[in-house]
Amino acid sequence: MRFRLKAFGLHLLSSTVVLSSILGALYLGWYRWPGWHLADVVHVVIVMVGVDVVIGPLLTFVIARSTKPRRELTRDIAMIVTVQLVALVYGTVSLWHGRPLYYAFSESVLQLVQAYDIEAPELALARQQKAELAPHWYSLPRWIWAPLPQDSDERQKIVSAAISGGDDVISMPRYFKPWEQGLPALRSQLKKVDAVGYFTTADKKALKERMRDAGFSPDQLNSMPLTGRGYPLLAVFDPASVKIIAIFKAR
Repeated sequence: MRFRLKAFGLHLLSSTVVLSSILGALYLGWYRWPGWHLADVVHVVIVMVGVDVVIGPLLTFVIARSTKPRRELTRDIAMIVTVQLVALVYGTVSLWHGRPLYYAFSESVLQLVQAYDIEAPELALARQQKAELAPHWYSLPRWIWAPLPQDSDERQKIVSAAISGGDDVISMPRYFKPWEQGLPALRSQLKKVDAVGYFTTADKKALKERMRDAGFSPDQLNSMPLTGRGYPLLAVFDPASVKIIAIFKAR
């Protein structure tokens, strides 16, 4: 039993260190609040934790016996580690391709833009036409303004594509502009909580309570939804400076 516990402990420790290092780096670099919530990657993380920190060490505990031939024990543990590595690579690649790159203000909403939202042709165009705002592998999340183009034909083409489920302007970095340039347009789109879309009546009631508890007025024109693949959040602004002063979960 002592041999099994030792093997289990070493396997658990090594698996936890490796997984924590990878998840910690991704979180600190790209997924910090509100990215983790909006990207809705909990299911991927659960698979990684389940296989690498729970199932792997438990299987080692089951198969590890001091009487087992070393060659057979090495083979069995190698098979377990291989399965763990497959899960680890799958999860890491999924999180990397889904990493947050932008928080974009477009029209009347703030939206999370993840790496896989931007197709290769759009990425190439962005690097040619708007290099300063184009994403690279090392790019950390940025707040930007994504207005529709001034050209009416291009504008209509994008709107039509978005309505039919195609790419929207937030997936086209060539149209992005610095965050500060969009603040006047953003200020004009701020609403009272009751007038903000994306939330149910119960959500709005909870959000208003949280705003009051934090010292903010839900009756001011100071709110805008922040959306992604996860459940929407509410961004609260200082109407004077147009700076985000709080982000609230509805549920």
